[in-house]
Amino acid sequence: MNQSAFLIPWFVVVPLAAAFVNSLIGGRIRGLPALLACLTTFSLLGLSLVATQFVRINTTLVYHVGGWKPPIGIAMVLDGFTVFMLVTVNLVAFAIAVYATDYMERYTSKAMFYSLLLLMLSGMNGVIVAGDLFNLFVFLEIAAVASYALVAFGTERHELEAAFKYAVMGTVGSLFILLGIVFLYSVTSTLNMADMSLMLAGQRDHNLILMVSVLFLMGFGLKAALVPFHAWLPDAHPSAPAPISAMLSGVLIKTLGVYALCRIFYNVIGFTPMLSAILMFLGTLSMVVGVLLAMGQRDLKRLLAYSSISQVGYVFLGIGLGTPLGIVGGVFHLFNHSVSKSLLFLNSGAVEYATGTRDLKVLGGLREKMPITGATSFLASMSIAGIPPFGGFWSKLLIIIAAVQAGYLGYALWAVIVSVLTLALFVTVFKDVFLGEPQHVWQGVKEVPGRMQVSMIVLALLSMVSGLLLLPDVKEAFLRPATAIFLEGTHYAQVILGDI
Repeated sequence: MNQSAFLIPWFVVVPLAAAFVNSLIGGRIRGLPALLACLTTFSLLGLSLVATQFVRINTTLVYHVGGWKPPIGIAMVLDGFTVFMLVTVNLVAFAIAVYATDYMERYTSKAMFYSLLLLMLSGMNGVIVAGDLFNLFVFLEIAAVASYALVAFGTERHELEAAFKYAVMGTVGSLFILLGIVFLYSVTSTLNMADMSLMLAGQRDHNLILMVSVLFLMGFGLKAALVPFHAWLPDAHPSAPAPISAMLSGVLIKTLGVYALCRIFYNVIGFTPMLSAILMFLGTLSMVVGVLLAMGQRDLKRLLAYSSISQVGYVFLGIGLGTPLGIVGGVFHLFNHSVSKSLLFLNSGAVEYATGTRDLKVLGGLREKMPITGATSFLASMSIAGIPPFGGFWSKLLIIIAAVQAGYLGYALWAVIVSVLTLALFVTVFKDVFLGEPQHVWQGVKEVPGRMQVSMIVLALLSMVSGLLLLPDVKEAFLRPATAIFLEGTHYAQVILGDI
């Protein structure tokens, strides 16, 4: 085992320990919960960036828990896709932790909030580094249960109702995933993903594989809020505090849904033309349905929630194409959407923090009162809409070109149409919230506290410069190793087990 592999378990241990400490003494020392959460997320971001260099040198690292080698023991894996997701998740988590230091002052227990946030982060990191399906499921449930509690954190009637609906739908999705794991275990007698991939390579029961694929598609599709499994998201995301809305739309649905589904279908079961067709169709359907439903909303956070459904559709369309260019576009858009949509939810939280409402019918004229919030919201909106030179433009362009090259002109056309509708949507939202003459009731409104501004500015800058990830040197270090894991397919098994 490579000595660098000892880095891997810290992605789970550090946030889990911080959550435990916060729950014990966080409520007794003022300022400790926020400080501990910021230090924890910052250290995890640093570890993630260090991990990119380790993967660049070693390609794949495997940590054997307790010294027991897989497939008998538990393995934690660090490869290009893992590192890509760790950087994305922990970057957004750090920005949210800083933002929440001021925002959560209006809630009753910051210690409890940060404990749940860190617990959710530990679960997400665990899903990303897990090398076997059992632990992937365990960490998925840790993150999901923490998110249920965070959606209900305000304890108002609509928040509790949304959390209950989210918990019920999430449990159904988890049941589908668990059943899929049980059926796979019944025919392979292993839970290690690499070993399972080798066992399935000689499996002739195509009906079983088909049934398991359907179960995983429904389970992880629900976690990713892919249409038609999206019903929980428009209620859960607006009900949660703004930092959690940003976390849910920015990274949770990507980790528990997109990442897990891609890891299993590409590296364990194997990617097939039928699966490609299903993912492209559902991705395009999500794009169209999400943006059309968003256009009818007057609640700012609910509108952003529907927009998330639409943008996740782009990710699935790119990944579903299965071509190198399509995968690069899908993975790149996952990063761009994580940053920009997290920022937009933080912007909505800032507007609600300053005005007490997120109703687009009564807002307006806030640009002069809240210049930082207005400017960062504009930048994030342009990136989501795919306007050059923002990162969202380049990722959407790659997906559209890949669809044209693969001969799917209809899907490419829908991607263009949805991008135009998204631009119209966010131009209208920006006008309704920030332009025009402010109503008399908003004359006393002022910009949000400094730490909230810092988080929004950092994410806005990333939205502007993320296109630089396509530069050759940066792409070789960050994007190409992530997409290479898709292209390896079930050869992932030889890579992992060959490390033993």
